[in-house]
Amino acid sequence: MAINLEMPRKLNAVIEKAHQGAAEMLRPISRKWDLREHEYPVELDTLATLFEGISEANFVPFAGAEAFRDGEAAKETNHNGGNMSAVVNVIEISWGDVALMLSVPRQGLGNAAISGVATNEQLDRLGKDVWAAMAITEPGFGSDSAAVSTTAKVDGDEYVINGEKIFVTAGSRATHIVVWATLDKSLGRAAIKSFIVPREHPGVTVERLEDKLGIKASDTAVIRFDNVRIPKDNLLGSPDIQVEKGFAGVMETFDNTRPVVAGMAVGIARAALEELRKILEAAGVEISYDKPAHVQSAAAAEFLRMEADWEAGYLLTVRSAWQADNDIPNSKEASMGKAKAARVATDITLKAVEMAGTTGYSEETLLEKWARDSKILDIFEGTQQIQQLVVARRLLGLSSAELK
Repeated sequence: MAINLEMPRKLNAVIEKAHQGAAEMLRPISRKWDLREHEYPVELDTLATLFEGISEANFVPFAGAEAFRDGEAAKETNHNGGNMSAVVNVIEISWGDVALMLSVPRQGLGNAAISGVATNEQLDRLGKDVWAAMAITEPGFGSDSAAVSTTAKVDGDEYVINGEKIFVTAGSRATHIVVWATLDKSLGRAAIKSFIVPREHPGVTVERLEDKLGIKASDTAVIRFDNVRIPKDNLLGSPDIQVEKGFAGVMETFDNTRPVVAGMAVGIARAALEELRKILEAAGVEISYDKPAHVQSAAAAEFLRMEADWEAGYLLTVRSAWQADNDIPNSKEASMGKAKAARVATDITLKAVEMAGTTGYSEETLLEKWARDSKILDIFEGTQQIQQLVVARRLLGLSSAELK
């Protein structure tokens, strides 16, 4: 089965509507909310309603809790479904503003996690009003997700959760939190499961909000869980501890969320490229696709290099989403897309600031903001180094214990 790089008509409609929303609703308020960290951007309620209306009208979901499920519909030879729809939507919205994209109600990374591992019964029970944050990182670890120390102990018909999570995106705004916790530390990675916890629940405390370099319109919280009791049914997926499967079960979450983060990087990098092109052309720099780069000006040659790099990141990202829609294992490709697109985004946004000179470094344009915003995309959902490890393990057929 070969990937078809031509976007189908239904996805072109998604792209068009998402881009319109980004251009008309997000770009105009981007600077405003960058300067008002920790305040909730009220305009996002309207945007969330718009997305949901489009989803219902076109039967194509965005990045909510149902975005990565296509039900029992028969798949075509080349199928483009919820994963591709979510990714192309994220690209367009992140072109508008990645921080605001991370703040849109009911479109959080936790929603992608729910979609990836929840049972159909859980999806039906949770409904469409869930806005889920993702709580993985703890004070004692960053990229090593297997080092989870938050615990979930069985007590009758409930789990009791204790621990602390840091850098929880949308942690103070979301209605629910997807919490990674271990059922039994002695059983290692296989005992790590994800749980859905209402944010306004006894024992759940938002300790503080972080002051950050970028994505300031998105809140980032520290959350404590003190004897938080939730029903057993709030464990997402299977409660069975399969030692032979190891960490693979809960890690499948990333196969959905990493293409989404890669899409954010693709969107913000494209925004920077488009703005830089305008600045260069206004300065009299000719960028030609009919001449070799080495016979053009240094600025034009550098722009062409960045554009080619962007194209590679975009194609890897789209490929990983397409594979997910066609039931093709995409763990390696999801990490490849995330690693490439995130690195390209930081390179392009920083280089755009440099090439635009004082215009790029000032607040005259959004270039300096995009440079600040882009760095997180190379960190959360697994750093560049973690992605390279995942790719190497898949290529060499080695386990995490064999290749660290």
